[in-house]
Amino acid sequence: MPKEDLVLLALADEQIQRLFERALAAADYRVAIASDSSALDRVLQEATPALVILSQDFSGADGVTVAAGLLERFPTLPVLLFLPQDSPEVVRKALHAGISDCLFSPLKVDDIMQAVENSIRRANRLGDWTRREVRRTTASLQQRVDELQKFDTILNHIEDGVIIVDEQMDILLINPAARRAFGIWKDESLVGKPVLEIITHPELRALVTGGLSKVSPHHEIMFEDGRALSAQYTLIPKVGAAITMQDITYLKQIDRLKNEFVSTVSHDLRSPLTAILGYVDLLERVGPINDQQREFVKRVQVSVQSITSLVNDLLELGRIEAGLDTQRELVPLEGIIRYTLENASGQIVEKRLDVAMDLPENVPPLRGNPIRLRQLLDNLVGNAIKYTPDGGKVRIEVEQQNEQVILRVEDSGPGIPPADQPHIFEKFYRASNVPKGVGGSGLGLAIVKSIVDNHRGRIWVESVVGQGTTFTVVLPLGAEQK
Repeated sequence: MPKEDLVLLALADEQIQRLFERALAAADYRVAIASDSSALDRVLQEATPALVILSQDFSGADGVTVAAGLLERFPTLPVLLFLPQDSPEVVRKALHAGISDCLFSPLKVDDIMQAVENSIRRANRLGDWTRREVRRTTASLQQRVDELQKFDTILNHIEDGVIIVDEQMDILLINPAARRAFGIWKDESLVGKPVLEIITHPELRALVTGGLSKVSPHHEIMFEDGRALSAQYTLIPKVGAAITMQDITYLKQIDRLKNEFVSTVSHDLRSPLTAILGYVDLLERVGPINDQQREFVKRVQVSVQSITSLVNDLLELGRIEAGLDTQRELVPLEGIIRYTLENASGQIVEKRLDVAMDLPENVPPLRGNPIRLRQLLDNLVGNAIKYTPDGGKVRIEVEQQNEQVILRVEDSGPGIPPADQPHIFEKFYRASNVPKGVGGSGLGLAIVKSIVDNHRGRIWVESVVGQGTTFTVVLPLGAEQK
């Protein structure tokens, strides 16, 4: 039965060629003849030989050079080189070029067939290995393609916005949710374009370009139509950064309804509390009371005043969160700080505190509500003084960066435990290690956070238990009301 394998003979000597033809025909190989380079190329284009037998001086050219050219075009094609005589130097060159084997005169049929069979067998093994590797690589690539398609599908269908930028702040990826959030409806590719040219929202720009974003990665992005996004900026080593955004509009609405309820209840409580305090003050006018009764009256007064103060704080908080403070004017921050310290001078002296200020010259004034900004300083500096032990240190630092002012209030108090820090700006929340006897309603920092948000700023806390606490506030110089 004839073999399927085709052997291509490219030999210069006709007598040698006939010898190879007879030997191969006897072994049932198909044979093709190429008398020159053109014929060799034509056969290789029209057929797929299993082996090429090439003479050293084929068609006036060096056989090793011709074989090297063939192997460059067909790397898995086995080539046998026929030499008129044994030449170790030529054999070395031939093997270095990738030729399978060499044959020399005088030729024997058995030697020819052994060399042919060995070369084809090695080529088949190499072909099988290559096919296996191709299948394995193809399967691995297909698996990765499938995973990338799944990842692409997930990014295209999740409701959270995702933007990935490189180290030059050029867009690598932006999903449909992020496009919708910023009103980018065109289908054009944005890959490679600067993110700050595509998305001009001022709060996103502040998050991307602000050096403080590494310290405080979370930021709220507000839109004129009432939508709110919670954005997170995350650095990715050797890639750039990822900006993820979650729609928290419904949470803001729930929080607003809750605040309205608290404000309403607080307002309704104010009148009866005032009446209670008034009647308590009148008790001594209607008749004498003994010392024990007087002590009880004093405790009632203190309790009612405490509740009244709490109600007033709630009403203040509700007013701030409702955005009712429309007053905006240029406010000198240095003047407010000095006014706050002057009001607290009695406590500072009593506790023998070391208070230091680092205020640069010519800090531009802020555009904001002077009453609220003073309230912000009163709370932050007041807390630092209140929680710092006798003889401790308080430091107030102001710094200008680009179009924003950075205020830091640092104390050497007991610090805030790490578990408490994420909740420190929540209403009525107080740290678990508050010193005994230090009072408070748990609303001061909530009021501070609302004032900062109302002025389109940011605030965060850094604290180490036993070493102290630092509150950092960032306010834009041209802050406007929401």
